[in-house]
Amino acid sequence: MPGLIEVPQFKTITVKELHPTFAAEVEGVDFQNLTEEQFREVVAAVTKTERLQYGVCIFRNTGMGDDAHVEFSRRFGELDDVKRYLTGDRKLRYQHVELFDAGNVDEDGNILDPESPRAHYNRGNRLFHVDSSFNPRRASFSLLRAFELPPPGNGGNTEFADSRTAFDELPDDLKDELLSQDYVAAHTVLQSRKLGSPEFFKDLDTTAIKMARHKLVQRHEPSGRMNLYVSAHAHHIEGVPPEKSKALLDTLMRHATQEKYVVSVPWENVSDLVIWDNTCVMHRAVGGAFEGKYKRDLRRTTVHDSSPTAWGFNEGDVPQGFNVSSRTLVA
Repeated sequence: MPGLIEVPQFKTITVKELHPTFAAEVEGVDFQNLTEEQFREVVAAVTKTERLQYGVCIFRNTGMGDDAHVEFSRRFGELDDVKRYLTGDRKLRYQHVELFDAGNVDEDGNILDPESPRAHYNRGNRLFHVDSSFNPRRASFSLLRAFELPPPGNGGNTEFADSRTAFDELPDDLKDELLSQDYVAAHTVLQSRKLGSPEFFKDLDTTAIKMARHKLVQRHEPSGRMNLYVSAHAHHIEGVPPEKSKALLDTLMRHATQEKYVVSVPWENVSDLVIWDNTCVMHRAVGGAFEGKYKRDLRRTTVHDSSPTAWGFNEGDVPQGFNVSSRTLVA
């Protein structure tokens, strides 16, 4: 990780760059007595500063529990609800329906067997993606908090990729094609599940669920910059032959996830919090020696996007569940 570069323009917080284009660590936030002024500075750090717009902000030792996490998240906007996605083989893990399970712990509090159906499903999270691109209404911010962590040195980082700078630095001919064609990509959660564990999901029909349609290139509202809205959930590009569609999506993903566009964030303390903007950043979970041995219990809230492009080319918000154990769709 590059050396921290302090950005001095804030009054109540300190922002230190972790990556030259899109990631920072924020210090000085009093989450137990958060004033409106300080909250506005936190939002500014995540969305727009005098110098640039950070798509990812890390906050260490927030002291947050589940209650505070959810209440803090509400200040960013309307929250998604995990009840919409539960199927017959899933139960609520937490008191708050706004908390999504992003760890390796089952409903009974045990460490997931790495070969369990849930673990195979979760392998899709190891691929770079944006949260909720498979929904008619996409996500804006995600707020991910550490509840329990494996011992240091056992892996489990979360990595982020800067899809705005990736667009800026595309070859001119490819950039011109994307802008002139104004492609629409179709997204489904089944695509990332099958890519993440192809043998386990070999019989899964990724076309069996209605896909969400979002522009492949679109303007990021807070910064005014163009962004590559790519994700492991992207199944195909509409109106493009399958071979070209796959080749183009693969090319864009390889380009956008080059090392120079990626920052790897280690989880250091219980209650560490990372906030990122799904409309300009991809992310993925990183495996490690902790799998099957230690708990990596992370909990996430997800804020619905309210920008003009939030709904893409979709009507109605009717998510469909997926029964992991039986590998079947549940409407």
